[in-house]
Amino acid sequence: QVQLVESGGGLVQPGGSLTLSCAASGSIFSIYVMGWYRQAPGKQRELVADISSGSRTNYADSVKGRFTISRDNGKNTVYLQMNSLKPEDTAVYYCNVWRFITATARRDYWGQGTQVTVSS
Repeated sequence: QVQLVESGGGLVQPGGSLTLSCAASGSIFSIYVMGWYRQAPGKQRELVADISSGSRTNYADSVKGRFTISRDNGKNTVYLQMNSLKPEDTAVYYCNVWRFITATARRDYWGQGTQVTVSS
């Protein structure tokens, strides 16, 4: 099993910055992708960004140019640097990791969530 512990959320003014961290423990060596999802009140959970073990990255269109995802495989930790934050970035952010269980299927693991609030 994989356990994920998130940190770094909080309250920030529009235009400010925050960095989220997620440390994985347990059966970690098979992890392929680490990433971040978010869920705002009344909305579905959406992918923000992810990064593969080979450092291939993907970003939601809404955060491109503002957020940067990175990964330290030695520390089994993924980071999300969030700059130029907007009120619409307010959400609970969830760390997500997954691994392949077949050639076409994956198994996901989720963190507990950390609140990010962007407000003046």
